[in-house]
Formats: sequence, C-alpha cells, structure tokens
Amino acid sequence: MAILEQYGEAETRRGFGDALYELGKQNPKIVALAADLAESVRMDKFMKAFPERFFQCGVAEANMVGVAAGLTIGGFIPFAGSFANFITGRVFDQIRQSVAYSGKNVKLAGSHSGLTLGEDGATHQILEDIAMMRALPNMVVINPADYTQTYQATLAAAEHYGPVYLRFGRPKWPRFIPEDMPFEVGKALVLKEGKDVTIIATGHMLWQAIKAEEQLAQEGIDVELINIHTIKPIDEETILESASKTKAVVTCEEHQKFGGLGSAVAEVLVGKVPVVQEFVAVNDRFGQSGKPLELLEEYGLGVSDIVSAVKRVLARKGQ
Repeated sequence: MAILEQYGEAETRRGFGDALYELGKQNPKIVALAADLAESVRMDKFMKAFPERFFQCGVAEANMVGVAAGLTIGGFIPFAGSFANFITGRVFDQIRQSVAYSGKNVKLAGSHSGLTLGEDGATHQILEDIAMMRALPNMVVINPADYTQTYQATLAAAEHYGPVYLRFGRPKWPRFIPEDMPFEVGKALVLKEGKDVTIIATGHMLWQAIKAEEQLAQEGIDVELINIHTIKPIDEETILESASKTKAVVTCEEHQKFGGLGSAVAEVLVGKVPVVQEFVAVNDRFGQSGKPLELLEEYGLGVSDIVSAVKRVLARKGQ
C-alpha cells in the first residue's frame, strides 16, 4: 500500500502563485516584487489582481532585494520572486547585508531550483542555494515537496516574522500531500514509521523516496520515511528520535551533497546519535540540459539510487 496517494500533477511554483494570490486577498500589507519573471514564478495572478501592490523591478535582482528590504520598514510583507539561481546566487551580498543581517521581514521566493529545471541547463540549475541560505543567521529555509505543501509553506512564510527563503520548482510534479496534513515551520512530517532504516527527504526528492520505500517494502525492508520541508530551523527532535531507533539514515535532496539537507542532518547526528548515513545528492557537479527525470537518473537521484543507498547503509549498520 502506498504511503500517500497521488492526486494528479501540478507545478510547485503554481502552489506558490496561488497562495500568494490568496494572501493578497487576506492582507493588504502583502506586496510582490519580480525581476522580469513574474509569469515564470507564477506571480502573474497576484500582479493582475493587485497591480498597486506589485513592483516590476526588471532584470535587477540586487535592487529588487534592496527595495523589498525597504518596504518592510513601512510594515509591508514583501515576497521577492525570481529563478532560485538569480534570487540567491546573483544577490547574496544584498541578502546578507540588507535582509539577514538586520532581520528584515522579506520572503525570497526561488523558483526553477535544482536539476528538474531541465533544459535551461547548468547556468540556471542552482544546486548550492540551500547551503548559501542556511549559512545566513536569521534566515529560515523551506523546500516543500509538491503543490499543496508549497501552498501551505507560502502561507506559513507570511505568518513567520523574519527572513525566509522558499525554494520550489518548475515542472509538473506528482501531487500527494493531503490538504489536511499540517504544516509547521521547523516541524518535520513522519509519513511512515519503520524500524530498519530512516529515509529523510526534501523537495521533489520526497516523491522519489516514496517510490523507493514501496520497492524496499517488497523486499522486507521496513523504512521510516520523514519529510524535512524546513531545512532551517531543522527538526532535531524528530531526526534524533528516528535515528536512535533505526541506527541508519539516508538523506535525499536535489542539491549538492555539500551544505544541504544531508549536511544539516549529519550536523544533528554527529554529536548526539552518531549513526551510519548515506547521501543521495549531487556529488560535486554542475547541472546540464535534459529532461527532469532523466537528469535525476544521470546525477544519482533516481528511485534505484535511493534503494541502493538504503542497502549500502544497512550493510554498514551490520558491520
């Protein structure tokens, strides 16, 4: 039996856009800023409904972040959106100085993240953004798994006071998180309890982990599956409780192996529950053009790669 049923497919970026529109209806202090990519980031619905609260900053992301920081001084809650590569890598200095350092209530919305951006290739497929953003003091980092969770995360980001980096993707992706499943910043979701191994997944890789769990169950391997949607602050309690039980952990992310979810989990484990861990992540490579699912396979992020990682960590556990 599947852990979660699939309710069709939808873009995670559409979850952001739909939630931003709902926030605009509820709160006149919600404003949106774009850097010539409003439609791509799915901010167009908000833009058309609330033109007086939408700011088109053009291809000037650094300026956009500065404007967003300034708007918070007037009590506004700005959502600044662009491709994840542009909203983080291109303007890290402005985020550090104008947003994180002073704890401004800015929400950075990074669409088109990871390999599943697809054909746009290495220059656009940022795989380092989680590492950059979680290193900043005061910054919350959220990487939701599907349309519904991205919708929930956007609402939660607006409620949280302080800087937030919200990361989501371009392609249509399986929609499987039930609408009544709770979302709390910093609180992991245990989707299935198990005793043999813990799989911790974030973003698009959660669906890959779900499919891997189904295969492993057929082989008699009992997986505990955890969704870490908030990478910072990370849910240490849930991670430690699970690792204490299974004694083996596999982390799954659409990001570089260095500095992302796997690193964050390892930091939690090493001083308190030092168990064996395997990383399913991009291993020190830039992206390339291709179809989303084909790229996941090429870079070792396929369902079979998760299954193999689980078997490796179980073998190490038994040594």
